Amino acid sequence: MKILFLHGWQSIVGGVKPTFLTQAGHEVLNPALSDEDWDAAIRTAQAAYDRHQPDVIVGSSRGGAVAMNIQSGNTPLVLLCPAWKRWGTATTIKPQSTILHSRQDDVIPFTDSEELVSTSGLPPETLVEVGNDHRLADPEPLMAMLEACERLGRRHV
Repeated sequence: MKILFLHGWQSIVGGVKPTFLTQAGHEVLNPALSDEDWDAAIRTAQAAYDRHQPDVIVGSSRGGAVAMNIQSGNTPLVLLCPAWKRWGTATTIKPQSTILHSRQDDVIPFTDSEELVSTSGLPPETLVEVGNDHRLADPEPLMAMLEACERLGRRHV
C-alpha cells in the first residue's frame, strides 16, 4: 500500500512513525514540509499527493492539519493528534477518517479531536484514544496507526 506521511512541526523526515510503516512493508512517501511557511507546506503535500495518488494519508500533529487542508478526494485520512485549530482553515474531516489521540497529550488537547469528530458528524469510534503523550511513538499507538492505515487503505483500493 502507498502511504503519504505528513510529519509534524519541527519533526524530521524518516522519523519513527514513517519508518514503522515502511518496516511493515508499505511504500511511504514522506516529503519535507516547511516549518516556517504554511502555504509552502500545503504546496509540497499537494504535489506529493497529486504525483503519487496514495491509498492513505497519515498526518501527525501539524501534518494532520496539512492533510485536512489539501485536496485529496476520497483518500482516507489517519490523523495523529491533529493540530487543526492551530493551522489551516479546514474544520471537518471526511467520513473515511480515523483520529488517534492520547488523552494525556500536553501539546494538542484531546478535546480538539472530540470536537473535530462531532463537527464532522462522524461516529464517536472515529476517534481512538491511544498512547500516553503527543508523539504517539510507543508500540501501542504505532500498531494502532498501522492497523488504521491497513483497514482504511483496503477499503479505498
